[in-house]
Amino acid sequence: MKVLFLSQRVPFPPDRGDRITTYHFLQHFLEQGASIRVGALSEEARDAKSVEALRGMVDSVCAPSIHPLRQRLLSLRGLLTGAPLTRTYFHHPELARTVDAWVQEDPPDVVYVYSSSMAQYVTHHPQLFRFMQFAELDSDKWQQFAAVRRGPAAWIYRREFARLLEFERDVARSFAACAVVSEVEKKLFMEHIPDVTPLVLPNGVDIDHFQTAGDEARNPHTVIFTGVMNYEPNVKGVLWFADTCWPAIRQRVPDATFLIVGSHATEKILDLGRHEGIQVLGRVPEIPPYMDQAAVAVAPLKLARGVQNKVLEAMATALPVVASSQAAQGLGPVGSDTLVLADHADDVVAAIVGLLEDPQRARRIGENAAAFVREHFRWENQYEPFDRLLAKKLPEPTDAHRVTSTPTINEAGTRPGP
Repeated sequence: MKVLFLSQRVPFPPDRGDRITTYHFLQHFLEQGASIRVGALSEEARDAKSVEALRGMVDSVCAPSIHPLRQRLLSLRGLLTGAPLTRTYFHHPELARTVDAWVQEDPPDVVYVYSSSMAQYVTHHPQLFRFMQFAELDSDKWQQFAAVRRGPAAWIYRREFARLLEFERDVARSFAACAVVSEVEKKLFMEHIPDVTPLVLPNGVDIDHFQTAGDEARNPHTVIFTGVMNYEPNVKGVLWFADTCWPAIRQRVPDATFLIVGSHATEKILDLGRHEGIQVLGRVPEIPPYMDQAAVAVAPLKLARGVQNKVLEAMATALPVVASSQAAQGLGPVGSDTLVLADHADDVVAAIVGLLEDPQRARRIGENAAAFVREHFRWENQYEPFDRLLAKKLPEPTDAHRVTSTPTINEAGTRPGP
């Protein structure tokens, strides 16, 4: 099987939401013995090392560098051309030329595209079998942002919602198949694009990696949040929690500590480190050891779609999670003995204080959470609908061509935290 694999970011290491999904699907193709060409964009200096790791695993990699500020400025051209700003942001001439050359030289059997912004590189190749992993409609995020902004920013966000949704409709209707990450996203998708029915491919958890090492290092009064800390929903959620909920928690549990773990912390997030009981740790080598220091994980996101990896990973490490309805909606029905839902400040405070003051209940909920994730969100299970789709398109390999073992990307390095 020859695969053209397109993703916004270099699909390694799996240290943030989109990289986690693309990493695991790339790994899945490798385990099937696929011949893979990867097209992506490098936005950090450390991506150069990731690209080199990938080169040892796949046939070809094209990952030209972009500078986020420069791309934002260039994307404003979309205001003149009528194109979605997101599409313009993720366009790179070198990647476009390379993809066209790959298709002309040796057409792939499957084109796997993660995120609608990358579909632009193959929209003019209708002869290919193209699979679009939307995860969630990116256009809807801009609608959410517009609802909480005023002035020119609100106008730009509303415009982006309309233009990007138009593009996403064209992609969904012209690609062979597409997918979203949850039943909630499927419902939203079909409200906007009623003539296309997407597959549901939920995110999974690497349950071998995300598991607890026990309670030896656990601080019974520590709360943790993990996530990339320049991503607006994460920033807004943490700032709201720190300003609105944390003082009341500290008043009732004076020695409580709040750990903020994640790369690219903004100035506002870094400033939280000056508050009593708050530690901003930034990027860490591994996430599970920090989960094992905490008694409760919090996910107070007000703007969220899909399945939140931060919630799955905390649950997998047997931490009780206090999550907003938005952060938990992609999980489906979950009992209160497995996940604690709280949206309003008073409810969040009461939920966290209750767990900090009752460690036995906290451990019981954490153990239920770990069992729930292992039953419903193993990566091995999440590929099945995708594999069935490919089985209809591609013939079974002969025994002579079956691959019994394939080196994995894990061998190229460790798994950094967000």
